[in-house]
Amino acid sequence: MHKSGFVNIVGNPNVGKSTLMNALVGERISIITSKAQTTRHRIMGIVNGEDFQIVYSDTPGVLKPNYKLQESMLKFSTGALRDADILLYVTDTIEQLDKNADFIEKVKAAGIETILVINKIDLTTEEKLTELVERWEKLLPYATLVPVSAKNNFNLQNLFSLILEKLPEAEPYYEKDALTDRPMRFFASEIIREKIFLNYEKEVPYSVEVAIEEYKETPSIDRIRSVIYVARDSQKGIIIGHNGSKLKKVGTEARIELENFLQKKVFLELHVKVGLDWRNDERMLRNFGYIEK
Repeated sequence: MHKSGFVNIVGNPNVGKSTLMNALVGERISIITSKAQTTRHRIMGIVNGEDFQIVYSDTPGVLKPNYKLQESMLKFSTGALRDADILLYVTDTIEQLDKNADFIEKVKAAGIETILVINKIDLTTEEKLTELVERWEKLLPYATLVPVSAKNNFNLQNLFSLILEKLPEAEPYYEKDALTDRPMRFFASEIIREKIFLNYEKEVPYSVEVAIEEYKETPSIDRIRSVIYVARDSQKGIIIGHNGSKLKKVGTEARIELENFLQKKVFLELHVKVGLDWRNDERMLRNFGYIEK
């Protein structure tokens, strides 16, 4: 008997969905920062065993859209309610229960097997957690509740066992050695974007997109040419920094991470261009993979 299925991870921004995804997959598939809305795409991570295949999907945090990019991000999240065998609805011990109540109603209406994951239990007390569990049981009575700390790897084995138990019988959907459905170009752009989130303040990281213009693989070194797009002229100077210092720092950090990821040398070339108001430009959003071509 072989089990296979799609396990989609949804929830509000900053509850730890990407940390949970990476912990469950055992690889750094999704980028993680302390800033909300870091995840923009739907990212797949595949876990294989002799008699099972779990296809996880990390999705952007649910939000009310202010521009077309966020509309596309919300579509990735709502789309995850349609094609899941199991839904992991992730919350934490900090956020308000009624935040994005309309999305919770969509989760209820989807009629999918749901596991409610209460993350960051290391940040609360046993008494407060018990109270929180009781409130969630009233809100999503049919869901199975699992408290975890994804960051500290606490109770994830029980969560994994529960997912495996609820997984339907099916043949594998992907090759057994597959880790993700995304090409290396995608991970290169995500790693660069993560370093931008970590090195710049305020709205700048949210105004940036990274495109890989050239990716040449050889056995000993990968050569990558990337363009960082900003939404306004004034942001170009901020990204570059005095005498190129900020851009050089981002490039160095991204190259080191890519070399660790690929286990070989990387030559990384970064350029900065202005894509005026790209977050509302359908042509650019299509090129960046946010809208289907």
